[in-house]
Amino acid sequence: MAVDGIPGELGAFYLDLLARVSGSGGVLRRPELEAFQGFGERGAEAGHSLRELVTCCLAAGRDAWPGFPGVSGAGTAGELRRAGEAVLGAAAAAMAALGEGHERAQRLMMRQEEAVRREFIDDLLFGRSDLGALAERAERFGLRLARTHAVAVAVGDESYDDVHPVVRRVERELVGRFGERDVLLATKEGRLVCVAPDSERAVLEAFAQLALRPGAGYRPGRRVATGRRHSGAGGVVRSYEEALDALEVADRLALPGTELKAEELLVFPVLMRDRAAMAELVLSVLGPLNGARGGARSLLDTIRVQAEAGYVNAEAARRLGVSVRTLSYRLERIRSLTGYDPAEALHRYTLETAVMGARLLGWPEQPL
Repeated sequence: MAVDGIPGELGAFYLDLLARVSGSGGVLRRPELEAFQGFGERGAEAGHSLRELVTCCLAAGRDAWPGFPGVSGAGTAGELRRAGEAVLGAAAAAMAALGEGHERAQRLMMRQEEAVRREFIDDLLFGRSDLGALAERAERFGLRLARTHAVAVAVGDESYDDVHPVVRRVERELVGRFGERDVLLATKEGRLVCVAPDSERAVLEAFAQLALRPGAGYRPGRRVATGRRHSGAGGVVRSYEEALDALEVADRLALPGTELKAEELLVFPVLMRDRAAMAELVLSVLGPLNGARGGARSLLDTIRVQAEAGYVNAEAARRLGVSVRTLSYRLERIRSLTGYDPAEALHRYTLETAVMGARLLGWPEQPL
């Protein structure tokens, strides 16, 4: 049966070459090899697989074999062997050139596709494109932005890129466990990002577990933060920014958790919404602690650890590595220097808020 298009042209060209070499015993010339490379490139661009192109050539050669010069007629055994060797050698060279051209075109298309994907991810996460056009482009990558999505961001002790083994492992595990869903996995600025619809919360949970504990032979992740659920293309940007903010707050405050939820950290954006007011609170409440021997740091740590220990002196002293008597002395110094008594509820809240603000602003190491 005749084959039309590029496979048909390739098959006819292939037969002409085999007919020549079977009669002359020659090899393929450079222009002929380049022609096969061109067929490979054109075939890949037209959507033909390499297997399809190779099968077309071999099938055509098999069907025409009895009629090749040196094979047909009453040739001697030696002539037949020489013709067969020439044909097989030409076939091997032709298939190698065809494959080279096909692979070259595939690599080019992959690079172009990756560039398009990277541009889409940048526009999606930073909201730098018309939302309507962005939604249309998203469908190409399996996302339906009209739905409600959440974004999880993972960070490790080393930077992630598209070929990082942890990224590949997470991708394999997610696809193997959940199949092809309305999910996007990408790397951005050294972080691993997962975008999933609200209906696929299990995907984000699995992503967090895999990123934090990717398995034997892989370095574990440091933190994973998940933004809140929002709808539309703009919702993806908001959720992504919330996840990044959660990671930043966790680093500044040295929070112990490895899995962070943006909705559980909403108090911090509220506190930092008016940076000038927070700086004024820190300086007015905690500024006098700089007058203590050795500076403010040990007293700031005392306020923080006291709060974390539920204001149980024995537990706070244990966590600080000091005696209860030393702790009591520090608490008295805090009261005398600031005028705020940690034993009183309102004073305690003011001190805790100011210490939290100091940690977010980097004070006293960073001047305000």
